[in-house]
Amino acid sequence: MSPLEIAQLVFTDFIELHGDRVLGDDPAICGGIAYLGSQAVTVIATVKGKSLTEKIATHFGSPEPAGYHKALRLMQQAAKFSRPIINLVDTPGAYPGKEAEQHGQGAAIATTILNASQLPVPVITIITGEGGSGGALALASADRVWMLENSIYAILSPEGFATILWKDAARSADAAELMQLTPTKLQQQGIIDDIITARTAKRLAATIEKKLVHEIASLQRLSASALLQQRQQRFRRF
Repeated sequence: MSPLEIAQLVFTDFIELHGDRVLGDDPAICGGIAYLGSQAVTVIATVKGKSLTEKIATHFGSPEPAGYHKALRLMQQAAKFSRPIINLVDTPGAYPGKEAEQHGQGAAIATTILNASQLPVPVITIITGEGGSGGALALASADRVWMLENSIYAILSPEGFATILWKDAARSADAAELMQLTPTKLQQQGIIDDIITARTAKRLAATIEKKLVHEIASLQRLSASALLQQRQQRFRRF
């Protein structure tokens, strides 16, 4: 299931908010305000699109700088109004095009990571499919990171890793084993916190909703300073 399909099943009364107030409105990032039960939340999802036109417009789910600017704007807005943030991620990575680089792709990712680490509200990220490179990490600097059972989370694709390490993209299977990019391996290392499994879309949505309600309530019991300290320690231990 795509991030938007999951969002439609888990949240209600979603209102999409557009634009980054700097460059434009990247369709690879969809974000806005919704309800999780009776709790107002901010939801940010990566978008790959369904039709060929949508896939081209979103660069197959690879956000440009405007997308990260928009995500950060929505996260900062959420902090202002004390709304928890839920990020739904399925991206092969940030878009590597010339124009994206000219607009500061690396700086956009770094700024998003830096500011996300300082948000005084609960942040939970769910990787639903691909979690590639800094493009995913920008939306995964969270208090909790969960993965669906068939998703991956890695610094880059196995093909890219094999090309860099052995100059042979055909060794992608060897690279995948070495990278340990599956949920089970990542949970064993403490990089992610939980793996979500379900046989049907309905059960998956119900499981995610239940886990989000419980975890948000737990995180909201912490003071802002304790929340930030816990989040930052989560990443500093590696």
